[in-house]
Amino acid sequence: MSGHKDILGIWIGEHESASFWLNVCTELKSRGVEDILIACKDGLSGFSEAINAAFPRTQIQLCVIHQIRNSMKYVPFKEEKLVLADLKKVYQALTLEEAEVAFSAFKERWEKKYPIIIRSWENNWIELTAYFTYPPEIRKMIYTRSVIEGYHRQLRKVTKTKTAYPSDDALRKIIYLATIEASRKWTMPVRSWKECISQLAIHFGDRLQAELSA
Repeated sequence: MSGHKDILGIWIGEHESASFWLNVCTELKSRGVEDILIACKDGLSGFSEAINAAFPRTQIQLCVIHQIRNSMKYVPFKEEKLVLADLKKVYQALTLEEAEVAFSAFKERWEKKYPIIIRSWENNWIELTAYFTYPPEIRKMIYTRSVIEGYHRQLRKVTKTKTAYPSDDALRKIIYLATIEASRKWTMPVRSWKECISQLAIHFGDRLQAELSA
């Protein structure tokens, strides 16, 4: 509630399936997590289903940057700038209505060449556009997984020097120690947190008011 970053847990698994993520969400509940307002994710298989099962009121935001990266896999270099420019009109729109108009124009221009891209955006549209519900301060926090990406970069600095570990516990200990070290730098709340918490209180009402008054 103070706006500071924190780590609720570290899970290591061979396969990121729906059952794996349901176990993660169930364990979070057992640790005392009562509610999740917004969950930000990349293209994790089964994650949305798991969140909805354990925390049915949670709003899910799919990382727009990951979606763009996945889309660009199908675009040749000579057309990358054109496609990116048109996609930017979609995810940088001021409102959901503007984003829908921009996507319609994008679809009309590129559907014949890149039907896979169009289909992917259409299939993920609800989760891709959840951030349009919120003001700019909150949008900046949730439309990408940049906070998690930064944390992952710090972990890779530690783990990249060793390609194999004798057990999951050995890896888990290394990651735990790296997390403790990284968290020493998390001394400041996220940018514009006072504005964000006020807006979140308006959007989520009683789900947040109890915590604010505690």
